[in-house]
Amino acid sequence: MPDTTTAARLSDTERVSRCALAAAYHERTKHRLERYANGPETLDWDAQPDPFRRYRGAPLTPLPLLTQEPATPWTALGTPGAAPAQAFGLDSLGAFFELSLALAAWKQAGPDRWSVRINPSSGNLHPTEGWLLCQGVAGLPDGVHHYAPHEHALELRAARPADAGDATPRVFVALSSIAWREAWKYGERALRYCLLDAGHAAGALAYAAALQGWALQPRPVAAHELAAWLGLDRDGDFPGGAEREEPELLFELCPPGQSPAPLPGLWPHQPLWHGHANRLDAHPMYRWPVIDQALAATRPTEAPATAENSVRPLRPPSPVTLGDPRHAATLIRRRRSAQRFDAQARLDASALWPLLQALLPGQLPFSALPVADHVHLLLFAHRVDGLAPGAYLLPRSEGGATLLRRQLPVSMDWAPVPDAPAELPLWRLAANPALAGTLRTLNCHQALGSDAVLGFALLAEFQPLPTPWAYRERLMEAGLLGQVLYLQAEAMGLAGTGIGCFFDDALHQLIGLTPTAAAQAPLQSVYHFTIGRPLVDARIATTAPYAHLPARPQRLADAADRSTP
Repeated sequence: MPDTTTAARLSDTERVSRCALAAAYHERTKHRLERYANGPETLDWDAQPDPFRRYRGAPLTPLPLLTQEPATPWTALGTPGAAPAQAFGLDSLGAFFELSLALAAWKQAGPDRWSVRINPSSGNLHPTEGWLLCQGVAGLPDGVHHYAPHEHALELRAARPADAGDATPRVFVALSSIAWREAWKYGERALRYCLLDAGHAAGALAYAAALQGWALQPRPVAAHELAAWLGLDRDGDFPGGAEREEPELLFELCPPGQSPAPLPGLWPHQPLWHGHANRLDAHPMYRWPVIDQALAATRPTEAPATAENSVRPLRPPSPVTLGDPRHAATLIRRRRSAQRFDAQARLDASALWPLLQALLPGQLPFSALPVADHVHLLLFAHRVDGLAPGAYLLPRSEGGATLLRRQLPVSMDWAPVPDAPAELPLWRLAANPALAGTLRTLNCHQALGSDAVLGFALLAEFQPLPTPWAYRERLMEAGLLGQVLYLQAEAMGLAGTGIGCFFDDALHQLIGLTPTAAAQAPLQSVYHFTIGRPLVDARIATTAPYAHLPARPQRLADAADRSTP
């Protein structure tokens, strides 16, 4: 039966008003040298929210675990056809989720035990939930399934009778966010982290899809449509104060040569719903209404822009090769957030160029978002042999380069880096051998800023926002870039750490961005990242991710696994 919902287009007045609310939220939630953004004054770690969302009463389909890694090397993953396309089924979908949203390991220090996942998350809190919508897949009922990472299984939320028409298997994947998971610890700034995490998860899905020989194709839809398809608008399915989920992104998994499928709202027959959401935090100590206000203001009321509307990349896409012959799956499993860096480690500039090339648009995993060239990178080189310590700029589009030129001081060096590859638009802004200490201060006084080999600040094209939901898109794009940085760091034998705690305007002042009222600020720093040689904490023990599922074959935890989330 056709979906009869319609996307409401905003009037110009409503659009301007909502964009202003998004900008006001961002301004309100800035950390400042004199004070941090509003957050809880205390945390009860014994009452941390349940890290796993379950829909009690929903039928559960266990997914197989890989007994052998996909053979595709990291150096070839972005090349079309490098991985043979797998048929849709329990084995291939199990591998897809295992290498994107599943558990990566269990960690234990003394009496404390916790899990870490394939996809990174601020504070290891994981607000992002994964969904599968399918029809015609052998071994799975047609309908809507919620992915349960602890069980590595699919919960059938909505069953649809099999369609007797087109027998072609169709598979969609969706992401949603539970804001309270982050707000419990981070207060009002939590929405930023939810959106960054959604971008990280989109990147994780794109890499995992490529390992199965599929493309992860974004299918933009209005928020209320996606909420209806996932059952997130069903009040009765969230009893007793169970935390609600915010619809974020919808993708189609596309084997080579398959044409796009009708969206799930056009699938035949009404679904039969199963299950009720568990409550994650029975006794919340705080409320942060500004998060709900920002969510309402930035929620897409129509399908977001498509890639055809984006600025052309600075160069044609080309495969990026790093000299790591290991399987891509090995690097994906090993990804961790470093907690400490070796302050003496160094990097040769020849290893830096491929890392920076991997951040340019037009290649895996940037097709995971409809538009992914409105966030640009400031690079802070601390100890890179062949590159003077200081600040550098990597614009990711021609329009972005023009905007950065216009907004940053003309007194900057604006010198091309002579040894960089010709296709890499890297500009030196200023030499500064004492920059590491400044970066420690700007990153909320964390040694991760100073002890890293290099750091990044991600600058988003901010105002004027073309739509209110462009605010979400900018933060998600920054998270997607962060996922690239994580895995490229692993391929270099290093590790990365995403940093959500930084002093926003102090960073702007450092690079000379002209002070501007929040509603008109053309650029904003939305995410920081550092890369270096991690120091392993030997006190933390590591065990296999699914040892609690003895009926299924287990991969042993990597003996060299790092002890960080």
